[in-house]
Amino acid sequence: MEAKEKVIEVKDLVISFKTDHGVLKAVRDVSFDLYRGETLCIVGESGSGKSVTSKAIMGILAANAVVEGGEIIYRGENLLEVAEEEFHKIRGHKIGMIFQDPLSSLNPIVRIGKQITEATLINSNKLKLMYDDLISDDLIAYKNTIQKGKARAAKLRGEVEAREIDLKRRINQNAISAADIKAEKKAIKQQKRENAAQIREIDRKSKSEAAPLKKKLDATRREAKIKVAEYKAEVNREYREEVFRIKSESALPAEKKKMLAEAKLARTDKLKITKAAAKKKALEIMREVGIPEPERRFRQYPFEFSGGMRQRIVIAIALTETPEILICDEPTTALDVTIQGQILELIKKIQKDRNLSVIFITHDLGVVANMADRVAVMYAGKIVEYGTAKEIFFEPKHPYTWALLSSIPDVDSKERLDAIPGTPPNMIYPPKGDAFAARSKYAMKIDFEEQPPFFKVSDTHYAATWLLHPDAPKVEMPKIVSERIKNSLAAFEASRREAGKEE
Repeated sequence: MEAKEKVIEVKDLVISFKTDHGVLKAVRDVSFDLYRGETLCIVGESGSGKSVTSKAIMGILAANAVVEGGEIIYRGENLLEVAEEEFHKIRGHKIGMIFQDPLSSLNPIVRIGKQITEATLINSNKLKLMYDDLISDDLIAYKNTIQKGKARAAKLRGEVEAREIDLKRRINQNAISAADIKAEKKAIKQQKRENAAQIREIDRKSKSEAAPLKKKLDATRREAKIKVAEYKAEVNREYREEVFRIKSESALPAEKKKMLAEAKLARTDKLKITKAAAKKKALEIMREVGIPEPERRFRQYPFEFSGGMRQRIVIAIALTETPEILICDEPTTALDVTIQGQILELIKKIQKDRNLSVIFITHDLGVVANMADRVAVMYAGKIVEYGTAKEIFFEPKHPYTWALLSSIPDVDSKERLDAIPGTPPNMIYPPKGDAFAARSKYAMKIDFEEQPPFFKVSDTHYAATWLLHPDAPKVEMPKIVSERIKNSLAAFEASRREAGKEE
């Protein structure tokens, strides 16, 4: 069997947020892989950590976020340690993102065409792009060396800040004695002194490692300027020769004028991306995403489009730089059911046509039934179950997955939808054991004491629940859940067979 190519590896990712109420543990030891050409769906309630994970991949975490551990490996590099200069080459160009609310993603007073072509025109200077490309490797090597040191120093500072915030919270809640307050403050002060020494050493080491890289970068910049100047001079020389040749020909004035205009356009095309070229590309993408009459709609404003059409515009913007990975952060949440289906089919079509790798984030398992290759179910900042779409839908093992599936509407069932009791835990106070235990009627004593490890169901299916432990009592999936799943998935399989016949 041919090995699949990994395009993204997320390893043991831990992300927290500093808040006035304490340190919120948003993502806890999350790991998953994304393979070439597949669709991975991450499913879970609001606050489960889905969007935070995707924003970490894009490098757009909020300022109060602290990455406490883990790696996001893309093309052999850890995205958590790369400089912003490199992220400029990755964000949008290699990894695109579609957000859930198309209206807030678009500028209401700027025409659609300008918003689609904006990224292309910002990077329209081909001479600058050529220069940036020539110095790219050396610049990134230098900046990444500096950034790695900064990331390590920031982590040390974040640990102390988190400890200070936690102490403040405990003081405000009268949850700590005066003696313990004094001891904790002393310990924090000592940690700050130790960190300061470590940060100085990190800074010294970074500067030492970066010095030869900076010297090499300066030399590369000088060489790059010469090469760019030579290229520009060659383009201008060829243009002058072409103009001289055209003027020397015995042709009608109107024909010469046309030839001169074409020569000038050819020269311009070698030096920059013109507005006409950007518009042509935008119109092609608008057609690709199913926007009718793109020439007319190119000049319209967002308020002149329906919600579904606005989402198509957002997808078009994400596709302008031809990314290889597309992150869809609940792109159908603000749309009605009919339009949801159209957008999902569009994403599937684009994914297939362009061989994209897609991370699809949603809170609704029913939405992903027809498009996921693999599914990761998240709860309280952790992945609690993952497997192929068939395994998650037909053979779910975690009680939380059962609860999500039981809430899928089923027209064939007379039973009312099951609501998940209670609310997700406050992640400023993460639970000691299984985070879902307090809301699960299948919880055992151990669920409140220890976090369950992943138990292997098959080579592709794992679930973090103590119910899979050999010593656990045998618990069958609730009948109402199994019946609803059976009915829903029977219809799903029928629709797939019909789709296969049509193809």
